[in-house]
Amino acid sequence: MNGNIELLNSALETARAQDRAALVGYLPAGFPTVEGGIAACTALLESGCDVVEVGLPHSDPVLDGPVIQTADDIALRGGVRIADVLRTVREAHAATGKPVLVMTYWNPVDRYGAERFAAGLAEAGGAGCILPDLPVEESEGWRKAAEQHGLGTVFVVAPSSTDERLARITSAGSGFVYAASLMGVTGTRESVGDEARDLVRRTRATTSLPVCVGLGVSNARQAAEVAQFADGVIVGSAFVKRLLAAPDDLATGLASVRELAGELARGVRRS
Repeated sequence: MNGNIELLNSALETARAQDRAALVGYLPAGFPTVEGGIAACTALLESGCDVVEVGLPHSDPVLDGPVIQTADDIALRGGVRIADVLRTVREAHAATGKPVLVMTYWNPVDRYGAERFAAGLAEAGGAGCILPDLPVEESEGWRKAAEQHGLGTVFVVAPSSTDERLARITSAGSGFVYAASLMGVTGTRESVGDEARDLVRRTRATTSLPVCVGLGVSNARQAAEVAQFADGVIVGSAFVKRLLAAPDDLATGLASVRELAGELARGVRRS
């Protein structure tokens, strides 16, 4: 069963054929509300993002910085549930036909049931899952369920990963490899440094999968910089900030994320 991972593969291949990096956006489900989150994810896909990651809000998001933690807290206080995450995937994908992934810590999936979650995500039209805290050595159960339902499994690599570790991680993944551009938590930064370029080079030596860089990209200049050496540019906190800046006016927030998605989409076109 190929399933929706083929849609993800196709989107990344299309970007490569156009001699540009893919633009991957991230927003948590349920933020600022469930309906608002669906509208925001759809807006990203309509305004220049090739792929969207829908975050499953978590009470202890250890890899996320203060911006995404704030959004997660808003979503959790609003009562967001896994059913709302899957609904966000379903509606954003149905509205645009573009690939939608879920980014989640492992614990909620484990509690929900890996097979049940994979089946629900596939039924919603999801393309796969990014699991930043699931060790490859403990991932076989999930990967079997994902493969059975035609989903990709995206693992995260970091500058601290040894070459041997990179090879182990990339051999288990599918869709693309998420390269964390530097050590630390998510958030916007002034620059995306040489660590990211070196990590992409080292990761590519182990796999033919596209390598997409996240953590720190917040504007078109940085997107253009990363697009020089990566297959995809992942942006999350910068979109969340735009919505946080318009807490009582969803229309203004949506216009702002559309504007940023358009700017970033121009940035990833390397020329």
